[in-house]
Amino acid sequence: MAEEQGNIIAKALELKNLVSYQEGAVVSKTLIDRGIGTITLFSFDKGQGLSEHTAPFDAFVQVVDGEAEITISGAVQTVRGGEIIIMPANRPHSLKAVERFKMLLVMIRA
Repeated sequence: MAEEQGNIIAKALELKNLVSYQEGAVVSKTLIDRGIGTITLFSFDKGQGLSEHTAPFDAFVQVVDGEAEITISGAVQTVRGGEIIIMPANRPHSLKAVERFKMLLVMIRA
């Protein structure tokens, strides 16, 4: 993300190219981090994931590339590139890469 003296410069970028896959790893890149929320891009190698946890805020997830299984309150859903899912606040959720995948996570803290 291009910045000039702490301000983001407007420039069209291809979302899927802002973070790379790494073998056996989860990679994240924060695009915006403000008091009211964050926008973070993640890449997950096949088989990688995030263990079950809760968050005090709703989260919007857009799968940019690949495929993941996202479990919310015990219900498993397969989400593929181009699809979105909302993870409600205070409900346990986890995710696992069925194949390599990238996701954009938008968390609003208000």
